[in-house]
Amino acid sequence: MAEKFDVVIIGAGAAGLMCAAQAGKRGRKTLILDHAKKPGRKILIAGGGRCNFTNYDVSANNYLCQNPHFVKSALSQYTNWDFISLVSQHGIEFEERDHGQLFCVGDYTSKDIVKMLLTECDLPTVSQRYQQDVHQIEKTEHGFTLHANNSVIECQSLVVATGGLSMPKLGATPFGYKIAEQFGLSVVPTSAGLVPFTLHKEDKQALAELSGIAVPTEITAQDGTVFKEALLFTHRGLSGPSVLQISSFWRAGQKVSINLVPDVDLDELLQRSLEKHPNQSLKNTLSKVLPKRLVEVLIELKLLEDKPLKQLNSKQLAAVTTQLQQWQITPNGTEGYRTAEVTLGGVDTDHLSSKSMECKQIRGLYFIGEVVDVTGWLGGYNFQWCWSSAYAAGQWV
Repeated sequence: MAEKFDVVIIGAGAAGLMCAAQAGKRGRKTLILDHAKKPGRKILIAGGGRCNFTNYDVSANNYLCQNPHFVKSALSQYTNWDFISLVSQHGIEFEERDHGQLFCVGDYTSKDIVKMLLTECDLPTVSQRYQQDVHQIEKTEHGFTLHANNSVIECQSLVVATGGLSMPKLGATPFGYKIAEQFGLSVVPTSAGLVPFTLHKEDKQALAELSGIAVPTEITAQDGTVFKEALLFTHRGLSGPSVLQISSFWRAGQKVSINLVPDVDLDELLQRSLEKHPNQSLKNTLSKVLPKRLVEVLIELKLLEDKPLKQLNSKQLAAVTTQLQQWQITPNGTEGYRTAEVTLGGVDTDHLSSKSMECKQIRGLYFIGEVVDVTGWLGGYNFQWCWSSAYAAGQWV
């Protein structure tokens, strides 16, 4: 005998829990299914356990999507301020960090964001089941039939909130894309986003001893996208906020251009040092504004020539500035889904209503959160997409 629900949501992450709370508040009999043991696993590790849950400044410009206008409706229906209000209502303390990023603070952690969502779902209309293997989905005249573990479940509305492929150790799978393809929806090719770069062997060896050193940078992708944030040298390659940001805009084989001195007037520094300390070496001069070991590695790579300043003519001094402001490097690749914070690509938004997240061709089928071809910048934008898309769907399911 089949169990009957108004709404079944596959996935108990940020989007799935948010959508369940909204559907439940509308009196819809709602069931959440997830293959994991517990809800919100990705939320729990986010932001080093402090969960960068949204940002003070959110707009459509903070998202990558084949249709750049798609995100606007959901983001306007449920804004960052709406979620900030919810967090405040639950008494969770938070702080602003760089670029408007909001994190839990003090005694409050990512666990409190999960607890908040579960409290919102604590309604007589909402049920949750974990360690569920959904192995068959069929479209019926009145909605959908699902086979999960040993149960047969019928529902009017089916919401796919299964996330992307990033961090498989947390249970990420391509299940949501398979559901989309089963129902004839196209999926924009996926790749790892917000992810560290790996380097070619020679670059990796040359830069290995810089592991752990962070520098403020301005990094530019080949398409002209620019981010000004810290870069971190690692034993595998390059990481830090600037690299994670630019990785979403980088394609295999492309170079990135790195300004290692974005906040320094290097021409002025070199000229002033030449006048006051003509016998000072270039290495010692640059070590005033860059880690000394980084300067030494750039010299070893023959990207800079270490001489007393007085032995460098104006053309050579200008070349030093150019080299440090436009250091070119070609990544070998990325660390992939293992460490990626998000998945680029996903269910093609052309198939979905931007207002409700419902599939245009298949009534009652919804896709929300990371499974959709919407990827935010680093800084709380991906969580905000989960809250907004889930809220939008929750008004209609």
